[in-house]
Amino acid sequence: MGAVLPVIVVLALVGVLALARWVIWGKRRRDLGGPADRATFQTLHTASLAAPPLRAGLTEQGAQKAARHLRALLGSAAIAITDGQRLLAWDGVGGAHTGSAVAHASGPMSNGRTDVLGPGAVACPQVDCPIKYAVVVPLTADGRVVGTLGAYGDSSSAWLIRAVEEVGHWVDAQLGLAELDQSRTRLAEAEVRALRAQISPHFIYNSLTTIASFVRTDPERARELLLEFADFTRYSFRRHGDFTTLAEELRSVDRYLLLQRARFGDQLQVTLRIAPEVLPIALPFLCLQPLVENAVRHGLQDRSEPGHITIIAEDAGSECAISVEDDGVGMDPERLGRLLAGAAADPPEEAGIGLANIDLRMRQVFGEGYGLAVETAPGAGTKVMLRVPKYHPGVSAP
Repeated sequence: MGAVLPVIVVLALVGVLALARWVIWGKRRRDLGGPADRATFQTLHTASLAAPPLRAGLTEQGAQKAARHLRALLGSAAIAITDGQRLLAWDGVGGAHTGSAVAHASGPMSNGRTDVLGPGAVACPQVDCPIKYAVVVPLTADGRVVGTLGAYGDSSSAWLIRAVEEVGHWVDAQLGLAELDQSRTRLAEAEVRALRAQISPHFIYNSLTTIASFVRTDPERARELLLEFADFTRYSFRRHGDFTTLAEELRSVDRYLLLQRARFGDQLQVTLRIAPEVLPIALPFLCLQPLVENAVRHGLQDRSEPGHITIIAEDAGSECAISVEDDGVGMDPERLGRLLAGAAADPPEEAGIGLANIDLRMRQVFGEGYGLAVETAPGAGTKVMLRVPKYHPGVSAP
């Protein structure tokens, strides 16, 4: 429940910010209203400036950028932000007190409660120093105390204590969102690592063996295949970017198929039908290539006649419609449904793991309506279909 309240506060703040901006746009040449209206707007504007640095987590750089905006919210002579071990930021007067800020944070760090410090703990020998009191509150993220926010001045009051606590809760919400962003990033990276781990060692071994077989009989062919293999692995194991273009993904697919055709010859037949206008669209990295690998694996499994793979990418208005189809062994639809739902298979099935991974990532990025659609039956081949919006907020290829 404690984690829900800060999120509600943030959502409410976002809504009020949007309303404030609408008011400004609608009354661009008119006065914002009375003093109370202007004060409210200024407070919201200041909070909006402090939010972005804190969304990176409680870092020294973020704390220093946010500190002056937080001090403006509180109207205090100075504020200090610590992580319990270090002073991350001090903004305002009384620089002589910076060395004591970490000590002032010890109580809230240990017990998670607000600490009000008087002149005996805060005041310094300088007669004209305005720093005599401090209100220090804990900052939390994911249920843990991760730092403190302290407001310093020449007096304390119930109003100031409440104000510092409320600003502290708001900072907690930003740090919670930062944790959520980082968790999503870690999850996305883990999912891509899982897909990379699926690149079959047998494929790598067989590709290198195929290349080696051409070294004496056709050195130029061996060199071309080796370069294609290097480009394929470089793309598959690249470390930057959650998204790629359809053109880049298809280029990697083409390298993969080139290596497989070098091994299987006429046993592998491929049909591609790609609309040029959809090539620039952005989609999650490694969401098409594993589908083609599955199609090749199952399209050639347990058969003596050639296997046929069809890859289609068509313009569908505001979306791109993509399908990968094979005429191979197929799968029981109910079993596939369980795999897509996350049920474990014994032994684990690479195809099911890969499909479930891509299905989850598509839904996470574009919404629940953009998961995989699969048509399959034992002995009837498999067709995997996905739709990709041509534009989606936050989705762009590097």
